[in-house]
Amino acid sequence: MGTIRITEAEAIRDIAGLLARAYKGEEIVIEGDKASATVVLRPTVIPRRSIEECIALMPVDSAAAIDEDFGSDVAAAVTAHREPLTPPAWD
Repeated sequence: MGTIRITEAEAIRDIAGLLARAYKGEEIVIEGDKASATVVLRPTVIPRRSIEECIALMPVDSAAAIDEDFGSDVAAAVTAHREPLTPPAWD
């Protein structure tokens, strides 16, 4: 997606529209007057692990087994632990 640049006044008139565009992947640069700071709206990137990474992190002596119930076991574990692995880095 692209980047759009707008003024604070334009942002105030359509903040809902700007948020919708940012959620879809666009980067929105809101520029203030000469004394104001610039603000950037963009979607965050949530770190994800592949199944291969998860398996590699398992202890060697783990009793876990990859069987027909493995997928539902993983889904249950994810549901039980919804907090992020690491907090997002805000810049």
